[in-house]
Amino acid sequence: METGKKTLILDLHKIGALKFGEFKLKSGATSPFYIDLRSIISYPAIIKNIVSLLKAELADKKFDVITGIPYTALPLAAQVSVEIDTPLVYQRKEVKAYGTGKLIEGHFKEGQTCLIIDDLITTGESKFEAAEGMEHAGLKVHDFVCLIDRSFNGEEILATKGYKLSSIITVEDMISVLGAEGKLDVELAQKVREFVATPVDKPLKKFADRVESTTSPMTRKLMDAMLRKQSNLVLSLDVEDTASFFEILEAAGPEIFMVKTHVDIMKDFNGSFVPRLKALAERHDFIIFEDRKFADIGSTVRKQFRSGVYKIADWAEYVTVHMIAGEAILDGLFGDLEIPRSGFLLARMSAKGNLISETYTRQVLEVGKRRKECVSGYIGHGANVDDIKRFRNKIPQDQLLLMPGVNLDTKGDGLGQQYLTVEDAIEGGADAIIVGRGIVASADPGAEAKRYREAAWNAFQSKNK
Repeated sequence: METGKKTLILDLHKIGALKFGEFKLKSGATSPFYIDLRSIISYPAIIKNIVSLLKAELADKKFDVITGIPYTALPLAAQVSVEIDTPLVYQRKEVKAYGTGKLIEGHFKEGQTCLIIDDLITTGESKFEAAEGMEHAGLKVHDFVCLIDRSFNGEEILATKGYKLSSIITVEDMISVLGAEGKLDVELAQKVREFVATPVDKPLKKFADRVESTTSPMTRKLMDAMLRKQSNLVLSLDVEDTASFFEILEAAGPEIFMVKTHVDIMKDFNGSFVPRLKALAERHDFIIFEDRKFADIGSTVRKQFRSGVYKIADWAEYVTVHMIAGEAILDGLFGDLEIPRSGFLLARMSAKGNLISETYTRQVLEVGKRRKECVSGYIGHGANVDDIKRFRNKIPQDQLLLMPGVNLDTKGDGLGQQYLTVEDAIEGGADAIIVGRGIVASADPGAEAKRYREAAWNAFQSKNK
């Protein structure tokens, strides 16, 4: 091993960027090592060595501009760009809300090639996100260079999309150098090897196995209903008059396992609405899901949920929740309830130009993972099958993913709604599809609901063979 790499490993260990022992990861797994390179910016000698190693790695690669994935790799890429006299660009975490509204900062021409630098590779997810952003702006991406490869099969993962991965050092390099220097014992080194040799992302289990491992009664109730009714279709019944509401629901009821209502848009809501809805739900064996999208402080949402004109908690077993107000909203909604209720968190939206960022999505999922007793799953859209798969991989297997923006016949509505095919949604990992206008606006809602149910359930069965 060349001197620069050996020196880097020893220096990273010395400053605590490489740690060995027992560390709890976000996934819940316990890792025998932990890598945190954020502090390297405070060590100029280490930065100089890294830049030298990166320059050598880039020598045989062709590119027009260079970038680093924020935050740790961005200062490295900036230093390298100066050293090799190549323009730097970078992708903002969020689209600029004023001025030009740009996502990619820096000067470049459409069709140019961008090389991407990052500090680590584990699953490859952030690499795909970075590449998509650059490609959306008109740049081409062929190569990634990472400082440390700590992945199970990062090179193969990136190769599935035609990208090439080069890494400066590997976990085996670290084990070899630190072991030889007496800084890592043989037993711990073996634990590290075994941990790295285990895939990070486990394939989605068959649905029947997921049902059996689900401990939340409210989530289990949904899963059982899907299997009993042989339907993974949620009807989004957003109409404004009770006559149309019940006419459509009567026709579509036999095909759905859940109806998503929006009671506050009803122009003629009265005391008979809820009894009629509950009676129809019992007759056709579907579950009631109110799309209230609660998004206020705990004391306010408690009143919105339990009292007022609609008294939603009395009849809706599931509701939608925005997490913008923080985790306490769940206590406001579900704390001290006498009857079991549960929520679906809005993690992504299908409306074009919505302001939900990937950072916000990750924070929503983290809350949901902690609160499985009152969070049955998530509402989320995806751009394509691969995007949905990456999203689904972040969600615990004992929680559900319901996907809006699904249509058998159209790709959009001219008002910002973006549609996916039923097959793409299920193949990506959606457990159920939410369909509104595709059924509600049809001449025969019952027949259309049947068409959607059959398409979605056939795709679901194929995926769960």
